[in-house]
Amino acid sequence: MVADTLTRPAAATATEPRRVRGERRWTRRNVALLVVGVILGLGTIFPLVWMVVGAFKTAAEVNSSSLIPSEITFDNFRYVFTQVPFLRYMLNSLFVAGLVTVLALWFHSMAAYALARLRFPGRETVFLLIFSTLLVSLPVILIPTFVVIRTLGLVDSYAGLVIPAIFNAFGIFLLRQFYISLPGELEEAALVDGAGYWRIYRSIILPLSRPIMAALAVFFFLANWNSFVWPLTITSNPDLRVVQVGIATFQQQYVSDWNYVLAAATVAALPTLLMFFFFQKQIVESIKTAGFK
Repeated sequence: MVADTLTRPAAATATEPRRVRGERRWTRRNVALLVVGVILGLGTIFPLVWMVVGAFKTAAEVNSSSLIPSEITFDNFRYVFTQVPFLRYMLNSLFVAGLVTVLALWFHSMAAYALARLRFPGRETVFLLIFSTLLVSLPVILIPTFVVIRTLGLVDSYAGLVIPAIFNAFGIFLLRQFYISLPGELEEAALVDGAGYWRIYRSIILPLSRPIMAALAVFFFLANWNSFVWPLTITSNPDLRVVQVGIATFQQQYVSDWNYVLAAATVAALPTLLMFFFFQKQIVESIKTAGFK
């Protein structure tokens, strides 16, 4: 009887199908979620595909309902770079976005380190005041910021485009969360060796911050590359026109020639797609590091 009891579970399990670890069961719920995900993915990517395909169409075909062009042409891109100062617009955006990214990472990392690792009166209050600015949208502070910039004489200048865009509470918050998670033994060992806070920040904190700094660099660069409202408000000089304002002006000038507009939009979207392609790993790692699940 004891032998039957011992062999019965083995015999019963031998007849059951073995399920591989990680195998996904195709239930109705999973199938429905898959269908919804595919529909949302297609709805998201279709405008991008339509834009890229339309950039290679002729003026006669761009308004047609067919997605695949019968004739592929590069004249739209040639016209954009020869008849319009579009390269100047892209260089302006590259300069502004790159300079804002470098300065923002520098100042934000120092501010976040001070708010996370240094002890001083009112530290939590300062952080709450900075964090509360995330609740204020750009249209609310657009006019006061313009008045300040005009008073300082920075209208129609690169400084007017760069300086107001440097501060971003999200960067300080994300870096502070990362610095809080670092072990305190690193700082204690450095202090015992005679290193000051500036040496600790430069030699220990910054090297450890490379993954999250790379992700923030992508966020800052893309945000300023796609900036439209503030550059439109602060500049009227065509030589200071950034790429997004240039596309809007281009669209008004060539309202019936959508092939030119789509070609310009495709060129402007290339840097953003390339940055996401090369830095997607850093973006995912930064989200994990910051504690967002």
